[in-house]
Amino acid sequence: MASLSDLQDEYEFLDADDRYRLLIDLGRALEPMPEALKTDATLVRGCSAAVWVYPTVRDDGALHFLADSNAAITKGIIALVLLTVQDRQPAEILATDIDAALAPFDLRNQLSSNRTQGIPNMIALIKATAERYSG
Repeated sequence: MASLSDLQDEYEFLDADDRYRLLIDLGRALEPMPEALKTDATLVRGCSAAVWVYPTVRDDGALHFLADSNAAITKGIIALVLLTVQDRQPAEILATDIDAALAPFDLRNQLSSNRTQGIPNMIALIKATAERYSG
């Protein structure tokens, strides 16, 4: 998968329809999340679409997140969020300003508010998970 900065460069030159398509393609490229992990415990609260996030810890201590949504655009937003934190050490995730990393994508103006209202909750969940696993 492309880096966040590569995607940002591409995103800037796209019109609104192509931006939607890019997000949908990113969502399609997400690592599949087993249905068995899509439970009430992994459901992110406050999202208009259903969003599930399941953290795992790799042998080196880095966090790896499985995530999915029942909405294609939301899944693409999840993919953007994961690009900022996937397979990083908890301390590195805690030091990452995810909102600032996503700011160039201007998601709040690109998408309806009900599509973006769950993003802060997902970011909070990722940060809380990193907090739990950091030393």
